[in-house]
Amino acid sequence: MSNEKEFEHVTIERNEKGRYAVISINRPEKLNALQIKTVKEITEALESIEVDRSVRCVVLRGTKEYLKKPAFSAGADLSDRGSADLDPVNLRHQSHAMYRRHKYYNLIEEFPKPIIAAIDGYALGGGFELVLVCDIAIASKRSIFGLPEIRRGIFPANGGTQRLLRNLGKMRAKRMMFFGEHFTAKEMFEWGVISFIIEDIKFEDFVHEKASWLGNAATNSLFLIKKSIDYGTQTSLNIGLQFEQMGYAINSQSKDVAEGISAFLEKRNPEFKGK
Repeated sequence: MSNEKEFEHVTIERNEKGRYAVISINRPEKLNALQIKTVKEITEALESIEVDRSVRCVVLRGTKEYLKKPAFSAGADLSDRGSADLDPVNLRHQSHAMYRRHKYYNLIEEFPKPIIAAIDGYALGGGFELVLVCDIAIASKRSIFGLPEIRRGIFPANGGTQRLLRNLGKMRAKRMMFFGEHFTAKEMFEWGVISFIIEDIKFEDFVHEKASWLGNAATNSLFLIKKSIDYGTQTSLNIGLQFEQMGYAINSQSKDVAEGISAFLEKRNPEFKGK
């Protein structure tokens, strides 16, 4: 891997063989706590590789070089006072402040390629909400999850009250938000919030394995699966099925479909070109 465009809060690296990119939150002295600039730079990093055909998957993670404890992100940086143009005691201004954060979280969720959240350590508050906008979540066993905002008199407003409800249902979502408890990776896996839970020592290899698999998979199929799930489930079943039917028709023209069928008939592994 080699570093690319430089940001203040994040880094970008590529794995050419795996055809994926790694975006790392690089604030180890703050347990990768999120400022508005942090999430903005994540979206800018994603934008820089969005149409790059050599990158078919993205891994979003905290930096490996931690100083205190491992962390995906320990949540919002409470020392960040926000934008100078917004009045902290003006309700309309504060609503707009959250609109800005929602905009960046939405852009991450809407990114057309698969995003893997690689969670090793803390995923709290806004960091946990960041996991919720990714497609796949891989967590080491030592990882800790939670929404502790209530302990500071605030609440999870980076989409948490909406996205977690859709993942967990009302009772579990309210439990997490009302009491601000910490939860283990095992509990989050059992609740269906994360996709994989991995032994700490095997974590890095497993993330690479899954990112490489997606990076070498049929790109158009992944794109249409993601769109069908993310948008088709926001409407009625009948409209969602219409969305799926149109997606199938579009995908049928992909060269990767022809390659996949040929490989099956010829009893060999497919070589998808992302076309």
